[in-house]
Amino acid sequence: MRAFLFPGQGSQKVGMGAELADASEAARDVFGEVDEALLQKLSTLMREGPEDQLTLTTNAQPAIMANAIATLRVLERDFGIKLEAHGNCVAGHSLGEYAALCAVGAFSLTDTARLLKLRGRAMQSAVPVGEGAMAVLLGADIEQAKALAEAAAQGEVCEIANDNDPTQVVISGHTAAIERAVALVKEFGIKRGMILNVSAPFHCSLMQPAADRMAEALTITSPAAFTLPVYANVTAAAVTDPEQERALLVEQVTGRVRWRESVLAMRADGVESFVELGAKVLGPMVSRIDKDAQVTNLMTMADLEAFAKEMA
Repeated sequence: MRAFLFPGQGSQKVGMGAELADASEAARDVFGEVDEALLQKLSTLMREGPEDQLTLTTNAQPAIMANAIATLRVLERDFGIKLEAHGNCVAGHSLGEYAALCAVGAFSLTDTARLLKLRGRAMQSAVPVGEGAMAVLLGADIEQAKALAEAAAQGEVCEIANDNDPTQVVISGHTAAIERAVALVKEFGIKRGMILNVSAPFHCSLMQPAADRMAEALTITSPAAFTLPVYANVTAAAVTDPEQERALLVEQVTGRVRWRESVLAMRADGVESFVELGAKVLGPMVSRIDKDAQVTNLMTMADLEAFAKEMA
């Protein structure tokens, strides 16, 4: 069994998608459709930068999705590898869940781009600049991170945002609480804590205004039926019902990204092979979660060609 994975924020970089666009009409079609949907030359920003503009949440979210879907479309159109024929399920990290849903037909590419643009804006504006922060805890398991977050909160928000793998947990909340947490890491047996360079405290209760905006948007643009199960971030379980998935996407804005548990759930359900599209972020996490899992990262035309030969 094989799962196709779609990366989240942090995987963006200037030049993303350029090689695929130069080599394949399938990729150019994806980038062109996203540009048209957003009334923005996002593809030029992806190719040329500047990096500080690409990193903005409102740009990074649709850009990362576009790059992953372009990679998938090249795989399907140029190499004849169809997702439904060669995959058993899909999953994505945070915004990657939208890309995963696009890949299995729940949202059109145009709707996915617009939803992610709105999601990025809503998350960016939910908390005034400077009032929220995030930090990565290295060498921390989930129990250590929970204990640290509770100790650092002191009446403010300090919550687990991402349970990425057995050695990496991300916390999110009020700036002062996150700074207290980083100062306390050694007391909880955690190797290191680092404040992340992000523009808002994602995946915590401070994001409720953004969740409310996404609830409205997803009522207007709801997921349609999808062709493969999607493992949802907030439940770490397979979802096949569009209405359930719609509710989970709203909950995801404030909820924890349970990536470690999602990978373990896929493994328990029989998935042996994990294929990440467009980046090399989730693949290494999978390897840290289960060293016996087979991991492939597809980023270049050479990667896609080699994978297609393997599937032949």
